[in-house]
Amino acid sequence: MSYILLDESGDLGFSFDKNSSKYFIVTVIFTENKRPPGKNRSHYTQKPFQKARPSWCIHSYQEEPTTRQRLLKKLNNTECGILAIILDKKKVYTKLQDEKIVLYNYVTNILLDRLFNKKPISVSGKITLIVSQRETNRFFNKNFKDYLTHQVRSHHKTDIDIQIATPAAEKSLQVTDFASWAIYRKYEKGDTSYYNLIKSKIIEESFLYP
Repeated sequence: MSYILLDESGDLGFSFDKNSSKYFIVTVIFTENKRPPGKNRSHYTQKPFQKARPSWCIHSYQEEPTTRQRLLKKLNNTECGILAIILDKKKVYTKLQDEKIVLYNYVTNILLDRLFNKKPISVSGKITLIVSQRETNRFFNKNFKDYLTHQVRSHHKTDIDIQIATPAAEKSLQVTDFASWAIYRKYEKGDTSYYNLIKSKIIEESFLYP
């Protein structure tokens, strides 16, 4: 079985002031072994993507630089690949700016389409997509899952199981958070120091609207 882990960085606000990001980035890590690196906030000694105790949850923007570097280096030594789609929010049509749920679903679908077209993972067996929870509304989550399931099965003839989980419940999503944040820093802040730690694992990073 293969796993796709999905998280995002930035926001879908369109005020373009200090409280709104310039870019919104959705990132996936694909792997055949979804075990998060590390067992606590500062000491990563377990094998990458190994399950950890449920008593801790780390977030990229809250951690010290040494913790970020250590985790990203661990990620770089795992058998995985990374794809990201970058949304320059100033290029988003006004209508879509008011339909954030629709926009998020659309961006995610485009990223998955690019992932399957690249064929970096086997599509012969079942694939589990684990998505970091953005919404608590059950209707929105069901709509998201139904939409992506239909798109993947229709266009790629692939059996996919979609799960929505919090990073606290699904530790592997915390790793995806760090990877997405590292890519986000490159575009939003012009800082490539973290990005360079996982650059060799990035198969594609491209803009939705060139």
